[in-house]
Amino acid sequence: MSNGGPCYYSVPGLHKQASATEIRDAYLKLALKWHPDRCMKDPVVAEEAKWRFQQIQEAYSVLSDKEKKTIYDAGLLGLLGDDNDEEGYSLEDLQGLLMDMIADDQKIDFGLKWDASQSTMKRTRVI
Repeated sequence: MSNGGPCYYSVPGLHKQASATEIRDAYLKLALKWHPDRCMKDPVVAEEAKWRFQQIQEAYSVLSDKEKKTIYDAGLLGLLGDDNDEEGYSLEDLQGLLMDMIADDQKIDFGLKWDASQSTMKRTRVI
């Protein structure tokens, strides 16, 4: 979940197994309904629209990105932080942390080779 906010699936009313098309369609429907430009005449509704539209945008930015969605579904999105959060970890940082946790002999069992000098993970075929 996002910084104590609502579940990204509940914002557009989706289930966890929703397809990319379902995610996009739900986003488009809600973005059109709650776009702040459509609700400017009533100040009370305009504030709610602004808040809801931000939630819709945030949920869609995670659910529409396959890597972010996988991280979110695993409950690790909070570790990445926001784009403006300098203390957040990148996906590469998380991969590095995972590889550091796996003992050298286990890395071979998974068919992974860790090159610490380049801070990248390379998949190699183990024969």
